Amino acid sequence: MSEDLALKTRLLNASLPHVVFDGWGDEPLNFAAQECGVAVEVARALFPRGGIDLAMAYHRAGDAEMLARFEVEPLEDMRFRDKIAALVKLRLKLIEDKELVRRGSSLFSLPQNSADGAKLIWGTCDAIWNALGDTSEDANWYTKRATLSGVYGATVLYWLGDDSEGHVETWAFLDRRIDNVMQFEKVKAAVAKTPVLGRLISEMVGRIQPPNTSPRDDVPGTWTDKTKEA
Repeated sequence: MSEDLALKTRLLNASLPHVVFDGWGDEPLNFAAQECGVAVEVARALFPRGGIDLAMAYHRAGDAEMLARFEVEPLEDMRFRDKIAALVKLRLKLIEDKELVRRGSSLFSLPQNSADGAKLIWGTCDAIWNALGDTSEDANWYTKRATLSGVYGATVLYWLGDDSEGHVETWAFLDRRIDNVMQFEKVKAAVAKTPVLGRLISEMVGRIQPPNTSPRDDVPGTWTDKTKEA
């Protein structure tokens, strides 16, 4: 771990108790800097946007821990939809205090921060699909992550208000949402098998590529007109 990364981790961890009371703002970062014996200017250099960068670092640290746990305890002998549910459950169970997420939800619900919030949810769902070995190379790469983002976002909101023992109501809610997605996938597969619509869909999605084939780093993917390559 680099010195900067180690210091960022220390500052983040030191800020969390303050975030619970003060929210994801500059004050928790200032307190963390004092407790870690770091100049405020140094802390601000590591988290230029203050609370927003702190909140994003906290979320991404949770994603990293989820993946680390998955590597140690892979989900074997499970249906694929159950593996997805298990990873979402694991991601939420790693959260030590709901108030940290509640404060984050308020922060990223602001119009100026909503894009960052959406990016974080997408990143979590991308991590889940990649961990499960997704090899999509067309529009499915996007639809899988988009649908799971909807499921994950709704589940987090339900979880924040769930006071059932062991969050059993949240897990039931999650299972229902995943079942809805699986039903949609079955309908999509059936449509793809029809002669006319199937051919049209195949031609359309064949022009869309996932990000790893993009020559640019400022867009999420590319559209290739393969009719001009023939």
